[in-house]
Amino acid sequence: MARKTTKKEEKLEVKDTKELKRGKKAKVKEEVKPAKPAVTEARAIAYNVRVTPRKARLVIDLVRGKDVKVALGILNNVNKAATDPVKKVIKSAAANATNNFMMDENKLYIKEIYANDGMRMKRYIPRAKGSASGLVKRMSHITCVVKER
Repeated sequence: MARKTTKKEEKLEVKDTKELKRGKKAKVKEEVKPAKPAVTEARAIAYNVRVTPRKARLVIDLVRGKDVKVALGILNNVNKAATDPVKKVIKSAAANATNNFMMDENKLYIKEIYANDGMRMKRYIPRAKGSASGLVKRMSHITCVVKER
């Protein structure tokens, strides 16, 4: 026994057949998404490092533009307070490059490295006759960008 179709169902069937005919032409045109560009550099940032930016820049200027391994060798022989955080940032940027972006560890060099002002802690120093003077304890944000040669 055949089932009776309603007017709504008939209209849907007509629409479906029209869409199928149009759909064959539309399916041929598929969206082509552009490929993402290859990543050529990796970065690492250390925020609010408890070293003044001026002191950090003295150390950073020694290694700017050098290979990562050479830079770490130089920093091992520098006796400054900022060497440990700078070494840590360089190692982190190199690790990001090798692990996340599949770059060759031996070809990496420091493209950019800089220290900006970070947060400032405002304290005071007691002075004579019950007065006090202000004291600003500065911090720095150290950024390192490594790239493959």
